Amino acid sequence: MNDKTQKFDVLILGAGPAGLACALKLVDSGLSIALVDKSEFPRDKICGDALSWDVYNQLSKLSPRLESEFLKMSETASTQGLHVITEEGDSFFIPFRYKGEIKEMHICKRKDFDNLLYRQVRKNGKITLLENFKAKKVEVVNNVARIHGNNSILEGEIVLGADGAHSLVAKQLLKRKMEREHYSAGLRVYYENIPPIDNKSSMEFYVLDDLLPGYFWIFPLPNNTANVGLGVLSSIVTEKKLNLREILQNAIDKNPLLQERFKNAKPVESIKGHGLTLGSKRRPISGDRYLLLGDAASLIDPLSGEGVGNAIRSGRVAAAHVLECFEAENFSASFNKKYDKEIYRLMWKELKFSRWIQMFFSRPWLMKFAIRKIGNNKIIRKLLTDSYDTKDKSQVFWNPRFLWNFLFK
Repeated sequence: MNDKTQKFDVLILGAGPAGLACALKLVDSGLSIALVDKSEFPRDKICGDALSWDVYNQLSKLSPRLESEFLKMSETASTQGLHVITEEGDSFFIPFRYKGEIKEMHICKRKDFDNLLYRQVRKNGKITLLENFKAKKVEVVNNVARIHGNNSILEGEIVLGADGAHSLVAKQLLKRKMEREHYSAGLRVYYENIPPIDNKSSMEFYVLDDLLPGYFWIFPLPNNTANVGLGVLSSIVTEKKLNLREILQNAIDKNPLLQERFKNAKPVESIKGHGLTLGSKRRPISGDRYLLLGDAASLIDPLSGEGVGNAIRSGRVAAAHVLECFEAENFSASFNKKYDKEIYRLMWKELKFSRWIQMFFSRPWLMKFAIRKIGNNKIIRKLLTDSYDTKDKSQVFWNPRFLWNFLFK
């Protein structure tokens, strides 16, 4: 039996923030677009659920209404700042700053956040949405991009791989393999009845020796729930032969810092695992008739693990580049290098700096020294708070005032 063939101008594989952002920017382009996802919306996405200020900036650039609609969502929880705590009990708290003012950030389950963007695409009605589409093969043959799946073939001039950490586009067209030193393993489990620390609704990061340069987290969510999890480099997992589920459960059940917090807490789901493709290395992210976006392009911040802002940004950049491809009638690998160049122009400096900080603090004694210093020095904490408003974080850390207080005060 022959598979049915459907033809479009643009194929977008993956309806996460990157694919949805790209679709929204192409809605009024006049191009025929297929947005394909393996799941049905709303769907769960294993994630820490914390969203940086950059996410709000990116939403406003997608649509003037989107940022406002997001901030009105009842499914979001506000958080005042972050606590960082070592196993020895040293800690510091830094409030969040946005556009010069101390201001709360938000945490939102990806199921709800992604569905907000998805509804915007569906509402427009100009894009073909294909849910529950199980892509099996992606290829470029005779100057046509193809996605095979669900007893059908989708054809287009170009395919955009926004299909996450295990991207089929990256594997089959770019022949990319996982590099453990640039990949993070993570676990997530939702809990209820975890009291706020210090009576503040804050993000909590716990520095556990086994996980460095990773961490254990507790992020507050609405309705007395929280996102609990951990993340660590896959190379560390392999080197130390870590059992991450055991480490997570032992931290909750036996760690003196956490036992009291979880005394009356109950998990509302089983522990779930996920992978993060870290932006700690420059890689090719395009080729003949294809681009990689978001997690598929490995654009996750190596230090924080946050990737939603960069995913949306990559969707916007990809949409602009696709329009250039159609205008020039050129979808070649050499032409698509312009996309790689623009992505790294916008993101590489910060990704590179985050990688440097991640590696610098991979030594337990150095991490603990830094946390103790920050906790005891108001000037350092003030400079770190100010860094939330700075796209180039290296400007803060190489500030002579910061270095003087960090090294000598």
